[in-house]
Amino acid sequence: MEAAMAAGRRWSVPEFRAFVLGHPLLWHFARRLVWVSEHDGARAAFRIAEDRTLADAADAVFTPPDGALVGIVHPVALGERATKEWARVFADYEILQPFPQLGRPVHALTAAERGGRLERFEGVTVPGGSLLGLVRRGWERGVTQGGGVVAQVWRRLPDGARITVELDPGLAHGHPRPQRLARVRFDGGTSEEPDPVAVSEALADLATLVETAV
Repeated sequence: MEAAMAAGRRWSVPEFRAFVLGHPLLWHFARRLVWVSEHDGARAAFRIAEDRTLADAADAVFTPPDGALVGIVHPVALGERATKEWARVFADYEILQPFPQLGRPVHALTAAERGGRLERFEGVTVPGGSLLGLVRRGWERGVTQGGGVVAQVWRRLPDGARITVELDPGLAHGHPRPQRLARVRFDGGTSEEPDPVAVSEALADLATLVETAV
């Protein structure tokens, strides 16, 4: 579910009712999250109540329109004001979320960083194992160079955008020694406005990585 939120996965209303709302186990997790309905450019957030009906933030009954797509909403897409409103609703009902959604840190590129460098992450030395953890979260290793060393990891974003981390001295196979983040670059690809959810998730990965600095 967390991966589906980060990736912006959507289901049709019949799929949502059959495979989420109607699932004997999954719906217990689903009701502890905020969902969104998207239809003809209109977006509406809702939750699953204890009786499996749907409700908006004011506890009014909500019915997704025919043809809508439904998904787990990311706080970037929900917006700061609505995120706080839903957090109050969940606190009132004492609902504990299965993973950070409403309390999830939100990150964005600065105007300067859109030009190329993410200097706030540069110059930090982190354990090699922490970098391998990025790979398990969807980051990719760069091309293997002489001696089996990988000098880059990167994260692909929508529309050809990418964040690349250059490593020093480089990851050697079987030897995850500490690595200095020598240079961190953002390439915007073909989009004038990079996907804010994908960017937030990638920057969150980097922020978590630098917290492991040695």
